[in-house]
Formats: sequence, C-alpha cells, structure tokens
Amino acid sequence: MTAPLLDGPRLAPQSGGAAKQLIVFLHGYGSDGNDLIGIGDQWGALLPEAAFVSPHAPEACAMAPVGRQWFHLTLRDPSEYWRGVVAARSALDAFLDAELTRLGLTDKDMVLVGFSQGSMMAMHTGVRRKTPPAGIVAYSGLLAGPEHLQADLTGKPPVFLAHGTHDEVVPFALMGAAESALKAADVPVISHAAQGMGHGIDGAGLAMGVAHCQQVLKGA
Repeated sequence: MTAPLLDGPRLAPQSGGAAKQLIVFLHGYGSDGNDLIGIGDQWGALLPEAAFVSPHAPEACAMAPVGRQWFHLTLRDPSEYWRGVVAARSALDAFLDAELTRLGLTDKDMVLVGFSQGSMMAMHTGVRRKTPPAGIVAYSGLLAGPEHLQADLTGKPPVFLAHGTHDEVVPFALMGAAESALKAADVPVISHAAQGMGHGIDGAGLAMGVAHCQQVLKGA
C-alpha cells in the first residue's frame, strides 16, 4: 500500500539564501502542522540557514473533526502506541525523503522536533532511518516499544527530552522511561523537567530545544 502524501506549512531560511539545514516539526494528536510552525519564526533568528516545515499528519482525527492524527488512539496502551508508530512511519519517511531531496540536503542536515504524538513519531522514526538525522527534540511525548529499540537502531542521533511535571495527558514519568531506554541503547540523551507545567512546552524547553538543534547541526 502506498504511503499517503503529506504536506504542510513551510518557512524559508531567514538568511534569504538556500537552506543548509532542515527542522521538521511533528504536531500532536488532534492538531495540524499550523500548530508548531510558529516556533520556526522564533528559532529562525538562531538558525538563520534552516528551513522549517510542519507536515499535517496523514489521518483525520476521530476526536477533533478539524484536526489530524498520526494514528488512532483509543485504549492509550503500549501496544496501541507501538502499532500506531509502526503504521505511520512509512508516510513520514516518504515525506522526509522528498523534503530533503527538494532542498538538496541529507539526513545529517535535519532535526526532527515532535510534540506529544509527534514526539512518538520523531523518536520512533529518527532512530530507524537508513541514515539517522542530526538529532531529535521530543516535547511531552513517550518512547513507543522501548523493548524493540536496541534491535531496531540504525543510528544514535542525540535526543533532547522535555516534559511538564504536571502533564495531565502524557504522564511525566514516561519521560524518565524514555530516557532510561535510550541510555540503555547508548543513544545520547539530555532532559528537561518543566516544573509545574502541564501538557505543553515552557520557555526554557523551547530555548533548550533550539540550542540542541544548534549543537547537533554544527558542521552539518
């Protein structure tokens, strides 16, 4: 079965020249690409040679008629997360391949930045790409199928995790579980606990996220 073609809003590099880097935002359940692309306006000053893109997830969201989903959520259990990321990966991989080709870039010039369900996709896909991206930023998410991680790894892109301590949607403890699994697989990882934050991204998390992008893209 052919993967659905994804598309979404884009921002050109603030330098005005050709893109030398690519930041891909992957939105959460019930949202769409417009939700995160505005971060590119903020980050562009610090990453002036980066293009930004935020694809709409492939499926209409069952719980939010105007939103999108990477995969359906009903039981919210580990097996459902795993089946979901596996099924959605082909569409995301195809989009990333096409976007990199369009810009004349490689995976080493790219960072995947996800929020919530988008973080699940960023972590799952990023460590399984034929060539891994330069890095991954995962906000308020979880690592699906940690038991599969070491067997599936194709690379070890550095990961930055950020999570609100009072997240009412994806429990804060799941950041610690992701961090432990990544470290056990020798994937470089750093984390930020957003004190008192719910299911969202705080200012410190945004600042640390763009700093992570700058760091992993050095020399790209």
